[in-house]
Amino acid sequence: MKARTLIVGTLALAGLGALVAWGFRPDPVPVDLAEITQGEMTLTVNVDGKTRIREVYEVAAPISGRASRSPVEVGDRVIAGKTVVAMVQPVAPELLDVRSRAGAEAAVAEAEAALQVTKSQVRQAEEDLAYAINQFDRVTALVERRVATTMRLEDVTQLRAVKSASLDAALSGQAMAEGALARARAALIEPDPETAAGGACCVDLHAPADGTVLSIASVSERPVTMGTPLLTVGRPDDLEIVADLLSSDAVRVAPGSRAVVERWGGGQPLEAILRKIEPSARTKVSALGIEEQRVDVVFDLLSPPADRPGLGDGFAVYLRVVEWRGSDVLQAPISALFRSNGGWFVFRVSPEGLAMKIPVTLGRRNGRTAEVLSGLSPGDKVVTHPSDRVQDAVEIVDRTALE
Repeated sequence: MKARTLIVGTLALAGLGALVAWGFRPDPVPVDLAEITQGEMTLTVNVDGKTRIREVYEVAAPISGRASRSPVEVGDRVIAGKTVVAMVQPVAPELLDVRSRAGAEAAVAEAEAALQVTKSQVRQAEEDLAYAINQFDRVTALVERRVATTMRLEDVTQLRAVKSASLDAALSGQAMAEGALARARAALIEPDPETAAGGACCVDLHAPADGTVLSIASVSERPVTMGTPLLTVGRPDDLEIVADLLSSDAVRVAPGSRAVVERWGGGQPLEAILRKIEPSARTKVSALGIEEQRVDVVFDLLSPPADRPGLGDGFAVYLRVVEWRGSDVLQAPISALFRSNGGWFVFRVSPEGLAMKIPVTLGRRNGRTAEVLSGLSPGDKVVTHPSDRVQDAVEIVDRTALE
């Protein structure tokens, strides 16, 4: 009887001790869990970009003069070689004051006198040539009759050639004098009232290509010099994207790399392909005042215009340029990784619900996941964003199970 009582008391004390130990046991640490997956992984270079029209045609003034009010407006459709996009009048001659007119009239009189002198020289050269020709014919007849010598024939032949050259020189002098007279008379030309009032236009400029008027330098009438830009023409649907990459990022991509275009304002991302990397970089100061070497890269949009309505020239976009893509990659979330003793570790959940500190070997990494080369298997669960309470062999519980 006493033995039975002793056994019952011992069991009661053991149960009470167990209950007390259970009551003082630390609660499991609530954590967020993620599963190790195996599938496609993409490594990208992210950069801001800007759209621009691929081919922009600039129309400039071919002569100095006055550009008429623009016959087209920004956004108008134009046809190459048919649509008049600008009109330029030549510079009207200036009005002459009394002194300028007197000088111009004197120059005309001087040019007329010089022309008369050259005309006299031409007549004299014609007479000399006619006399030389007669002498040549006479001596030729005498030589045939053996009355004159061949030396005499050579002399008159040379004389005829000299007089012919003198006539050519005199005619050239007359032409020069006529040009000088025309130039002197042109200085006396007064402005045409109709042309000065805009009643006539000498040069009509047509659209260089099919497209849309993108910009107009000035709509109003104004004086221009030769080469002054008047307007630009292009196709708003023929877009490309230019972005400036850090030189260290530019060497990681190559022409033909695919890119995803985001934040352009539409609902769905667009597709693009890298066409060209500029051969030289430039120095650019960042917002933090740091000098950076930047390289322009150009992308072609693969998405048709119907998939990007409203996207125009100079619009801001965001690109994710694919540097590398794997199809069957074991991945762990970046938030589950932490450094310890110079290596990478994760807390893997054991079947007993304990957090086990496991070393892992990593490969490529992007902004969300890292390639796991060893240490984990597909389907393993790891703790993300582990706090200081999470230690090796500590009991944990999924936070979502407590909600």
